[in-house]
Amino acid sequence: MLDLRRLALICEFARRGSIAATAAALGYSASAVSQQLAELERETGAALLDRTARSAELTDAGRRLVKHAETILSMVEEAEYDLTSHVSTPSGRVVITAFPTGAVAFAPLVARALRRHDSLTLSMRQGRSQQAIREVQSGEADIALVDIWDGDRPDRHSSTLRVFPLLHDPLVLVVPNKHPLAKGEGLVDITTLRNEPWMAAPAGEPSRSNFDRLLAEVGGTPPVPWEFEGLGTLLVLVAKGLGIAAVPGLVLAAGVRGITVRHLPSNHSGRVILAVARRSSINRPSVSVTLRALHMAAHGLAGDIDSVSLGFR
Repeated sequence: MLDLRRLALICEFARRGSIAATAAALGYSASAVSQQLAELERETGAALLDRTARSAELTDAGRRLVKHAETILSMVEEAEYDLTSHVSTPSGRVVITAFPTGAVAFAPLVARALRRHDSLTLSMRQGRSQQAIREVQSGEADIALVDIWDGDRPDRHSSTLRVFPLLHDPLVLVVPNKHPLAKGEGLVDITTLRNEPWMAAPAGEPSRSNFDRLLAEVGGTPPVPWEFEGLGTLLVLVAKGLGIAAVPGLVLAAGVRGITVRHLPSNHSGRVILAVARRSSINRPSVSVTLRALHMAAHGLAGDIDSVSLGFR
């Protein structure tokens, strides 16, 4: 009989890519992880890892076992929830891992919606979207709140995940209140912004590719932006009159004063906000009610983004 904990361990190894990373993620020593994987090889009678002095990777048999293990672990989770499905009251602890600006925007609305469930405890932490998805897959989190800019939906490569679209978060232009554009209305003509002091996230950040496409439309040689880590930091710098920026609308939920928001042409796509959960967990009352709270929060935030003002002048 295969040990479920060791099956979960090899799935984690498949996600992390190394014994050291797996050990760090689970809080074990590297030698303990290696020993448990070796024991799993003895249980299966197959070589699951191809080991060298410095690395290890899954063999064909190992990859096949991971697929079986994901199905088995999902079925076990479904069985656990089925046996407790008669309990309709949400209870226990539900964990959400959210991308930073999503956590700031969604947390107040979700917390308000869930406060009426006395037996439910919410834990929302921050992490990049790929990290959040890995935590849902491993069971460390129940729901991932993720932003997708140009990539595939996470469920296209995993049959164990279920994706719930929440809202489209477009790029908007933010300028200081004393900027000439602060007095205008309607869509901004990008070509008039060639000589503006632009600020943006560093190259390689998820939002940067959308920003670069925006600057490509100003004509001539695109401006070279100053780079700052953190979209919230950009808002603070704009409020202090140090430049202008194009940011996703959800960033405005931080409540920074001293800025004016203007619409950009609709061809600047922005990002899509999704909730991701394991298929085997979505019927659990605590997860189900939290997903509904996220949908309600998204509806309210979408209305705020459409209005653009958000009261932050």
